Amino acid sequence: MRRLLRWVGGAGLVAVWSGVARAQEANLLFPRIELGVGGAEGPADVALTLQIVALLTVLTLAPAILVMLTSFTRIVVVLSFVRSALALQQMPPNQVIIGLALFLTFFTMAPTWQAVYEQGVQPYLAGQLSEAEAFQQAMGPLREFMLQHTRERDLELFVELSGGPRPVTEDDLPTHVIIPAFVISELRTAFQLGFILFIPFLVIDMVVASTLMSMGMLMLPPVMISLPFKVLLFVMVDGWHLITRSLLVSFQ
Repeated sequence: MRRLLRWVGGAGLVAVWSGVARAQEANLLFPRIELGVGGAEGPADVALTLQIVALLTVLTLAPAILVMLTSFTRIVVVLSFVRSALALQQMPPNQVIIGLALFLTFFTMAPTWQAVYEQGVQPYLAGQLSEAEAFQQAMGPLREFMLQHTRERDLELFVELSGGPRPVTEDDLPTHVIIPAFVISELRTAFQLGFILFIPFLVIDMVVASTLMSMGMLMLPPVMISLPFKVLLFVMVDGWHLITRSLLVSFQ
């Protein structure tokens, strides 16, 4: 057994050293990352530094951009209303709700992101547009999407509070006015859908509470009895399919 172990160990060492020798002979190069801060040698270096800082700033604001400039707000609020209407505390979990909201957002925003890529990102990568022009072109589809789902009353509110000149066309509306108007419009629509979702489950709670009261079972919580019936109703009507369909249709 000792001889066998020695032979196996020697064979392993020979294999390792032969592999190292072959790697050195083949001149394999491994990537190396270097980070450093030095003095700028000219205006070009300063401009590049500012571009990197701007890119890092945009990356830090990416979650807010995803939440505020897309359909994510309406979807995640409605899904949270569904869980509250069912009186389920942690079912589905927050990770599932946020994940489903993200994928539904990607599905809903796919045409808009495709237009952003074709009009802004692709020409910029090809060297046809500058940074400012690419940003302006990329914001076009996003502005169109937000204006399509924003109420005129909300736009009028922020235009009035901004103190600027009254716009004549949609192109005259500044982006910093469109974004908050779009967000509060999405919240209003989400709360409307949530109210409609609460109605059938509220009816079940009222029927169960009235039945228990008529039977004299005052000490038994009605929520404990109505919860299985609400889950059964939600499953029988294929609730997730109906809610998903309603959300997606609301953005068309």
